Amino acid sequence: MSLTLLGLGTAAPPRSIAQGDAARLAAGFNNAAPGRERTLSAIYRHTRIESRGSVLLEEHAREPFAQSFYPPACDADDAGPTTAARMTRYREASAPLAIAAARSAVDAAAVASAAITHLVTCSCTGFANPGLDLDVVAAVRLPAGVQRTHVGFMGCHGAFNALRVADAFATADPRAVALVVCVELCSLHFQYGHRPDSVVANSIFADGAGAVVGVGPGHARAAEPGKWRIIGQASQILPESADQMAWLIGDHGFEMSLAAQVPDTIRRHIGPVVDDGLARLGHTRADVRSWAVHPGGPRVLAGVAEALALAPESLAASHQVLAAHGNMSSATILFILQRLLAAGAPTPCVALAFGPGLTAEMAVVA
Repeated sequence: MSLTLLGLGTAAPPRSIAQGDAARLAAGFNNAAPGRERTLSAIYRHTRIESRGSVLLEEHAREPFAQSFYPPACDADDAGPTTAARMTRYREASAPLAIAAARSAVDAAAVASAAITHLVTCSCTGFANPGLDLDVVAAVRLPAGVQRTHVGFMGCHGAFNALRVADAFATADPRAVALVVCVELCSLHFQYGHRPDSVVANSIFADGAGAVVGVGPGHARAAEPGKWRIIGQASQILPESADQMAWLIGDHGFEMSLAAQVPDTIRRHIGPVVDDGLARLGHTRADVRSWAVHPGGPRVLAGVAEALALAPESLAASHQVLAAHGNMSSATILFILQRLLAAGAPTPCVALAFGPGLTAEMAVVA
């Protein structure tokens, strides 16, 4: 594997909500059991998120978190908007973010839109066909003959799967220039009620988009100095963990099932995953100079840091993205990589993300 990253781009919604305001808003949707409002606030505070972007937030002169998509719960059985209503909103709101990220990546890569041969889109928070891929083609002025592939419903590690697809195309055709676009509208799946895993999911997920332009080893620009290259990837299903995380389609949005032992499962198994993946490339953990770890939450980051014996500053970029944006599912890792690249972080860099399965995905950038 050798995918050269010519340019990265990201996009966040124009409005965001402070985490304290988000907790107060959640209380109106029965997220707090009677008399447990302070507990709900503590859950939101412990995420270490400062603000999160959402396409549902509206401009309002006096109210910093105005939105009309989710009405207050009318009774204990109210489950909020239907999945159909949420998918209608996804179709409307996903394209602008995806287009903004795609344009940013194309500009950063200094390539002509007409040169893009493959478009790989990735999302686990919505479905529509015709969908956002055609919107990106039209708005970014990609060729009508661009080859389109969609990676759907993979979860927070979806960007790794999309990059693997792009690498296969780019390796097979030396002339190929692939554009990968990940867009997630997690705020469309806010769940009413006070089921613990739903409350936790409501407290961390957010909206955002990330994009990458990449070429394979045979392309004329593959050896440009200063460009990062993905030199290897690894994927591992963690043992006895299939029931610990799920992403299911319900009648009122997509529902996250999240077991409390997820961070501990990752902590116990991530070391061998990383060591085996590095060994296949002739590296050891001691060779790694920087880390890009998907912030599934502060406990996940803490578990990875403990398992890999990382210094606190090693995951600074992950903590910073979590604080500023929340967990944007598949798009998040691209925000972290962009931040590290802009800061001149040294390589090799190991990127990690986790999703239903439990599955750990890893990429090595050099």
